[in-house]
Amino acid sequence: MNEHNYVAILAGGIGSRFWPKSRTPFPKQFLDILNTGKTLIQSTFDRYAAFIPKENIFIITVAEYVDIVKKQLPEADIKNILAEPSRKNTAPCIAYISFKLMQNDPEASLIVAPSDHLVLDNAEFERVAIQALGFAAHMRAFVTLGIKPTYPNTGYGYIQHETLAVADNIFKVKTFTEKPNTELAKAFIASGDFLWNAGIFIWKVKQVLHAFEEYQPEMYELFAAELPHYNTPEEQAALERIYPLCTNISIDYAIMERANNVYVIPSSFGWSDLGTWNSAYDNLEKDYLGNAVAGENVMIIDATKCMVSATNHKLLVLQGLDDFIVVDTKDVLLICKKDKEQQIKDYVAEVRRNIGDQYL
Repeated sequence: MNEHNYVAILAGGIGSRFWPKSRTPFPKQFLDILNTGKTLIQSTFDRYAAFIPKENIFIITVAEYVDIVKKQLPEADIKNILAEPSRKNTAPCIAYISFKLMQNDPEASLIVAPSDHLVLDNAEFERVAIQALGFAAHMRAFVTLGIKPTYPNTGYGYIQHETLAVADNIFKVKTFTEKPNTELAKAFIASGDFLWNAGIFIWKVKQVLHAFEEYQPEMYELFAAELPHYNTPEEQAALERIYPLCTNISIDYAIMERANNVYVIPSSFGWSDLGTWNSAYDNLEKDYLGNAVAGENVMIIDATKCMVSATNHKLLVLQGLDDFIVVDTKDVLLICKKDKEQQIKDYVAEVRRNIGDQYL
């Protein structure tokens, strides 16, 4: 293992599209969505621990989740569980971990990774990640992992790349596109030079700090002004001063879409962002009628192609539904057509407006 390689696992999100299973006090990264015996963040930690020293794995979350992280990842170094004062998207937390690492290890290379994604082929993932680390280190490049698309998904961002490789299966990025409509997604697939954006980034820490200085100078100055306090007992107080002044912006907008040294590796390692109930459906075993069931006490009668998630504390009998999402928790029951899943966030907003936050 290379002692200069690090991982920052981002674990502060709310996961509202997995409501009502995912709630603000206990979101989806801490759930075993697919009944594998491990939560998503546990699987993510284990994936990186196979080729990154455990003492180099950082988990960035918010204060309310720190105790959950400690409980679910007892093997993680406690000092590597970092709490942001507030949610300000991905750019501020990446600036934070980059300044922190640079102080201790100027040769650090960093993988930035979501905590709640699914990877089925860990060996292939490790191979691609190590290739990305090597390329980023030698070429002073920013590397992202793009997933070879299998259908025109409108829930993912897309990466367009040049047609000629600059190295073995590594291509210069031309454009990033946010979630497209169906027709545009179909055109992307047909073109052959678009990939799904997995949200996994690899670079040398000193290079990304140079990029922050160039493209986000105000944010850079905020973090640079507190340089003496990183890796000291004053670090959290410094963050409390920085974060209220930080722009809420993703690393994609802040850096990746502006930089001219961004490359992508087209990858196939059984990836899903597990962002929606339909993505859970795609990755669960189905019965002979095409139903995917997560729960031990569910009886299905004449129902087809449904995604069912239920507690084991009561019997759920499902009859006559076709292509529905059914999620039963101790205090909320969601019944929703599968083709309306992108609107679950809207339903959550309606619940907040009409009832309040008690079910969120």
